[in-house]
Amino acid sequence: MAMDSMLISESAGNRLRKEQAARKYAEAVRLYADTRLSLQEIAKRCGVTAGGLQAYLRRHHRELILARYDLLAEGVDPRAVCIQPVKGPTPAAYLKYKDAVEACGSTEYIEYSISQVARMFGVDATALNNFMKVHYAHIPLWRKNERIRRGLDTKASRGSSTVEQYARAVELYRTSEYTIPEVAELCGVSPGGLCQHLRFYHKDIIAAREQQRMKSGKRKRGERTRNGRRHEPGPDTERKYAEAVALYRDTAMTLKDIVERTGVSPEGLRSHLHFWHMDLVLERAGIDGEVGEGVDLRRARKRMKTVAAKYAGAIESLRDNPRPLARVAAEYGFNPETFRDYVRKHEPELAGSRGMTVGANGHRVARRCVEKYAEAVRLYAATAEPLKSIAARLGLVYNSVGGYVRRHCPDAIRSHEALVKQQQGKNKQSE
Repeated sequence: MAMDSMLISESAGNRLRKEQAARKYAEAVRLYADTRLSLQEIAKRCGVTAGGLQAYLRRHHRELILARYDLLAEGVDPRAVCIQPVKGPTPAAYLKYKDAVEACGSTEYIEYSISQVARMFGVDATALNNFMKVHYAHIPLWRKNERIRRGLDTKASRGSSTVEQYARAVELYRTSEYTIPEVAELCGVSPGGLCQHLRFYHKDIIAAREQQRMKSGKRKRGERTRNGRRHEPGPDTERKYAEAVALYRDTAMTLKDIVERTGVSPEGLRSHLHFWHMDLVLERAGIDGEVGEGVDLRRARKRMKTVAAKYAGAIESLRDNPRPLARVAAEYGFNPETFRDYVRKHEPELAGSRGMTVGANGHRVARRCVEKYAEAVRLYAATAEPLKSIAARLGLVYNSVGGYVRRHCPDAIRSHEALVKQQQGKNKQSE
């Protein structure tokens, strides 16, 4: 019943959040569907963030995005269409230059220069030329050869004056793992200019770098990802969780206590730790080495740092002053069964010295009883003296030692009975 009520409560909470988001973005969604305003303009007009609006549209109104960029084909599931491809132009850029690119690739407009075509379709000439060089490199080449063949291109061929300017940057980019902005900063050149230079004149280097990054497997912190950036948290994120991570690493405080002290959100801290500091999570859980994907850490964990700190005082006290585990648990306010299970699992020597052992008959018996009655059992098995006499001589309770011998020492009983019969036989002979 408790689990059912929890699921119902969680479902109601999700439904409430969806309704609130729908009301929040209702006007923005209407403007996005009915106008050609940009996402930033709509967000500013409606008082919402552009990132939040974009995420809401991608999740709940994907068909509007596809319709705006003419990517929605009849009979195709909107969820199966890739809005942002890994390579290639963005939907906005494709829609902006689509007609101009088609005109540049057609013989109908071959008599016009790229600048004239750009003005006809209302786009920037340099931007159009760069767009085609990056995404449709065959069109400028075909167009130049065709205009020369028809005698339309009378300008002399111009070489690139930037070869020497970018030579050092190109070599550094080819032989290192630096990104284009990092190389540009090291070499003192423009990042945009270096990017265009590489795309226009060194496509082989760009292709080799892409193939190298595509082969990368599981992302590791500090390594380059497929987009060229280092896989590591941002500076703001590092500063936000720095104190919490230090407490998690250096103390045995629980996650709840750390959150209360540092003021960060519990889910945010948990996500940050599992994503960027998995080694600390495994160390705290007592797990050695790496764990595979899908492993339940709650089942795989061994001796947790927080639990070890919780029982440390009781364990030390038990070592200094041996006594029953139940009494120690009561003194420190622990559940006796939980504390006993922890001692057996993580302190086997201590548990062995104070816990249970297997008797001669195969039954479990308290080790302290074995030690307490050992001398009485030895005398009982080696002599014909009655057990009651032995108990009185050793200062033991007869009922207790008698019950212990009957339950756990069958060999001692048989040996004693044999000695008693032998003694009785000698007595008869003497009479």
